[in-house]
Amino acid sequence: MQSVREIAGEIVGREGGFVNDPDDPGGATKYGVTIHTMRRLGLDLDRDGDVDVADVRALSRDRAVDIFIEHYFVRPRIDALPRPLQASVFDMYVNAGANAVKILQRLIRDMRIEISVDGVIGPQTIAAAERALAAAPEHLVDAYGIARRNYYYRLADQRAASRKYARRRDGGKGGWIRRAEEFISARYHLSDAEHRARVAAWG
Repeated sequence: MQSVREIAGEIVGREGGFVNDPDDPGGATKYGVTIHTMRRLGLDLDRDGDVDVADVRALSRDRAVDIFIEHYFVRPRIDALPRPLQASVFDMYVNAGANAVKILQRLIRDMRIEISVDGVIGPQTIAAAERALAAAPEHLVDAYGIARRNYYYRLADQRAASRKYARRRDGGKGGWIRRAEEFISARYHLSDAEHRARVAAWG
């Protein structure tokens, strides 16, 4: 099994370097760490009295990995979930915050296991996730990945500016969809034709 640092390093690799996309609500971002996160953490890296785009540019890869481990893995208690779920939930938490946990909680509730959908990993969610994994040990991780993929598609359904993250200019799978499918067994990946049919309504 991978270490959490290895998983975090892979997340940083997927997120890429500095980006300041006006269509991204996260604003200026480097290695997946947004300017909003850096402001919340008070990371004034150039020590000029504020946290701005220059500080985002100055963020190192190792610092980004440390931020993800502390604030997106340990603090939200992803480390308390069953081990097979941790990598995908961690990756999604970096990308979508508490929605990553809500996706898991809804999936567990769909399995008729009682659970609140509140985006918080507490004793109830930990116990429910363990029950869910015991009930479907060969399927739960794939089911979570598929639920992630569906979340991205729905997000793009609702927000036209986000569609470029789910569909490339040539119509193929965008970064969001490819990212979700990294955590889904190949047999459950959508074919190119299935993807194109799913996004056809976007025009």
